[in-house]
Amino acid sequence: MDPQELLLTALRAAAVYTLVLAVLRLTGKRSVGNFSAFDLLVALMLGEVVDEMIYGDVTLLQGGIAIVTIAVMKSLTSWLAYWDHGWNAILEGKPTLIIRHGEFQRDGLRHERMNEQEALAALRLAGIEDMSEVRLAYVEPDGEVSIIRERWAEPAKKGDIANWPRRQKEPSGRKTLPPQIAS
Repeated sequence: MDPQELLLTALRAAAVYTLVLAVLRLTGKRSVGNFSAFDLLVALMLGEVVDEMIYGDVTLLQGGIAIVTIAVMKSLTSWLAYWDHGWNAILEGKPTLIIRHGEFQRDGLRHERMNEQEALAALRLAGIEDMSEVRLAYVEPDGEVSIIRERWAEPAKKGDIANWPRRQKEPSGRKTLPPQIAS
């Protein structure tokens, strides 16, 4: 096989990687589901290369060059995002605020092309019945909605009652359990 043809295969794989990554970033976070844009891109490209190799449309050597190029591109973009958080925002995206103190943030919803019913569905899936319980809600770079509750709406934890006295004295001097613990 001609080395120039192998180099062209590697360049085509790198170009396709860059193009598909750009398209995935432009279509929004929710288009990638629970994958990062990188993960989805690598899965799509590797699937296509393997398909071409299996059906003999490209040689094993060309397919191998494409697979190695995709792996190198994935590593390079991952390291670039790790070292420079500005690149991370470009390559992976940033969380988008969609709810603040129980109020929809229209700019965030518009940016994510998400309607109120979809945001409310995400709240229901998190067990939130009333929007006033939400301090902040974000669409994360992987498309998931993360929710931070208002302090008063957070579920009680074992540590919340750790300082509660185990026994209280009644006026008669008899020790009793607090009503919440006694029952």
